[in-house]
Amino acid sequence: MIYKRSSALFSEAEKVIPGGVNSPVRAFKAVGGTPIFVEKAKGAYLYDADGNQLIDYINSWGPMILGHAFTPVVQAVIEKAKLGTSYGMPTEVETKIAQLAVSMVPNIDKIRFVNSGTEACMSAVRLARGFTGKDKIIKFAGCYHGHSDSFLIQAGSGAVTFGSPNSPGVTIGTAKDTLLAQFNNLESVEQLVKANENEIACIIVEPVPGNMGCIPPNKGFLEGLRTLCDENGVLLIFDEVMTGFRLAKGGAQERLEVNADIVCFGKVIGGGLPVGAFASRNEIMKFLAPEGPVYQAGTLSGNPLAMAAGLAMLTELDENPSIFESLDEKTAYLHKGLSKVFESNQIVHTINRIGSMISVHFSEENVVDFESAALGNNENFKQFFHGMLQEGVYIAPSSFETWFLTDALTYKDLDFTIAACERVVQKMK
Repeated sequence: MIYKRSSALFSEAEKVIPGGVNSPVRAFKAVGGTPIFVEKAKGAYLYDADGNQLIDYINSWGPMILGHAFTPVVQAVIEKAKLGTSYGMPTEVETKIAQLAVSMVPNIDKIRFVNSGTEACMSAVRLARGFTGKDKIIKFAGCYHGHSDSFLIQAGSGAVTFGSPNSPGVTIGTAKDTLLAQFNNLESVEQLVKANENEIACIIVEPVPGNMGCIPPNKGFLEGLRTLCDENGVLLIFDEVMTGFRLAKGGAQERLEVNADIVCFGKVIGGGLPVGAFASRNEIMKFLAPEGPVYQAGTLSGNPLAMAAGLAMLTELDENPSIFESLDEKTAYLHKGLSKVFESNQIVHTINRIGSMISVHFSEENVVDFESAALGNNENFKQFFHGMLQEGVYIAPSSFETWFLTDALTYKDLDFTIAACERVVQKMK
């Protein structure tokens, strides 16, 4: 494929945008080369600035669960836009989507809409601290909760050490209140809770991490976190920005049958527009301003365009729950096909999958946490990424990112992808 126009656009972007992109992973730093500039998208396909058609397996990093330019969402946005794009005042559609979301998700009574997943997670932690009166939080290495200071922390030298900043601009003072544990390792969490007795406000976790590849939780891990929180007066926050309304109507809480105290949303809940949200029981949400003392606000929170898009998306998922079965079946079909190709060509690999989230790791080790994810052969992944791109298949440009399937994919698309994988792997050998 030819990418002359994309290359030219990237050169122009670099002159006025840091790194030429507005979100780092788009810059292809992990795989090398020049990022693809998109002109339009429809259904399961992207169309780039050079006119190439690509089968899309990132789907805007998750929200396009029913395909790009999904007609009910587009029409909802158009009709709302005709009436004005933002008022900074309450609108009825905010209540409608809130009522629908609360009806779909277990264990929540109220929901507050914000503008991004980062904002949702940041606000959820503040609410947890305000509710419990405690300062420290536990997060997991490799789990990404946005770019708020409290979350940009890497592990220290031991399991029971304070975190340290892994981005300039994050202060040591902020870092000292964030403790690092290892995903799928309940003992590492128990040690932190014991060493910081009565100081921990919350444990925040992606129930299925998506930023070290797709990592399903081991049996008993989330249940163990729930018990540990109950026994120690700690709130459990599920960051369901990726899994919410994707793994099931009620997200990971429903699918994995573990309740959180606060749940964060993004991606699907906005239908492709910038939306985030956090939700909880009445006893916790009443601490939020203007009802309570924990302050959180946003001029564009609940703006009519985003709410209309989200309402159209959630309505479709609520009324057609078979979509989740269809997505599961398509993802399992892709998993089986890719595995067969890798195995027949003796390519060392591991594939993780849950629902419509899937990731390919060029590693013989089971990928269960950040450390095991980092053991993959990144050179193989680079070859695989660029090979698939040349074949017309767009996957995440990083070995640490999950693929997200859309129900707009046909089995013909999946067969094309599997055949493309075969051709790419033959060259890799």
